[in-house]
Amino acid sequence: MGLFDNIFGGSAASKPLTKAEAFAGILLGAVASDGHYSDEEVHGLFTILARMKLYENWTGEKMSSMMNKLQSAHKKLGADKFLANVSETLPEDLRETAFANACDLVLADGVVEDEEKEFLDKLQKALDITGDTALDIVQVMIIKNRG
Repeated sequence: MGLFDNIFGGSAASKPLTKAEAFAGILLGAVASDGHYSDEEVHGLFTILARMKLYENWTGEKMSSMMNKLQSAHKKLGADKFLANVSETLPEDLRETAFANACDLVLADGVVEDEEKEFLDKLQKALDITGDTALDIVQVMIIKNRG
C-alpha cells in the first residue's frame, strides 16, 4: 500500500477526503493546471480559503499541512486522477462554488492558457455542472477580473 492510498483510495481501510480537503484540492488543481504555481496564484488560493467559513477555525499550520499533503498527492497521482478524486468527494452544495473559485484563479492573471481551458472543461464535467451554468460562472469571473 502506498503512502496516499489511505487518503485517495486503494484499500478497504481508505480514509476519505474531507470536504475541506476536496475543495482545496480543486483550487490546487486550478493553480497547477498550467504546469507551474506562481506566487500570485498560490496567494490567491490561500486568500480564497481564508475567506471561507469552511476554514474559519484553521490555523496556518493546519492549512499548510493540508496543502503539502494535497500537493504531494497531485504529483503522485497526476492531474487527471487527482481531479477525479477530489471532485467525487466534494459535496454537491460546494460544486458550483468550487468551480467559480477555480475560474477566478485561472482568470486572475488575465491569460488563459490552453491547459487551463482544458482543466476548466474537465472540472465542469467532473463536478457535473451544466454547460449553461458553467458559462454563466465563467462570464461573471471574466467581468470580475477585468482591468
